[in-house]
Amino acid sequence: MTQPTVLFLCTGNAARSVMARAMFAERAPDWRAVGAGTLVFEGLPMSQRTRNALADHGLADPDHRSRQFGADHEDADLVVTMEPSHVAWIRRNHPEVAGRTASLPRLVRDLPVGDAADLAARVEALALAEVEVGDWEEVVDPASGEQVDFDVCAATLSALVDTLVDRLGPCR
Repeated sequence: MTQPTVLFLCTGNAARSVMARAMFAERAPDWRAVGAGTLVFEGLPMSQRTRNALADHGLADPDHRSRQFGADHEDADLVVTMEPSHVAWIRRNHPEVAGRTASLPRLVRDLPVGDAADLAARVEALALAEVEVGDWEEVVDPASGEQVDFDVCAATLSALVDTLVDRLGPCR
C-alpha cells in the first residue's frame, strides 16, 4: 500500500494549513501530509507569527513555501479544509475531489475510526460531496491578528489534529 496523502487546505497556505500540516506530519509519520491554499501568492514563507505558534508546539517547517491547490493535488486521499468556504471552493473548482473533502471539525466529529486500508470506504460513507456545510465547521483564521490569535489557532488545531490522527488510525 502506498503512503496515503492528507492535504490540509486554507486560504493562503500561510497559517492554518501550515500549522495543521506540520502537526499532522509529526503525529502521523506513516501518512503523507501536504498543504495548499485556495487563493495563494505562490512561494511565500510562513509569517513569523505562524513560525512562533509552531515553535510553541515544538514544531518547525523552515522550508515551507505557499502553494495553490491545483491538479497535482487532486489525487489526495483526503482534503481537510479549515472553513466552509474552502469546501465550497473545492466543489466549484475541483468537483472530482468533493467526495474526499471536508472541514477538520466535521472529520473530527463524523469520520469513523479505522485505518488507512479502509479510509476510502469510510470517507465515501460520509457523502461529503452532498453534505450541507455549517458555520460550526470554521477554524478561525488568525491572518491579520496578533501573536495571541495565532497561538489560540495553533492550540485549537493541535487538539483537532490529535483527534483526526486517532480517527484516521494507523497505516498498515
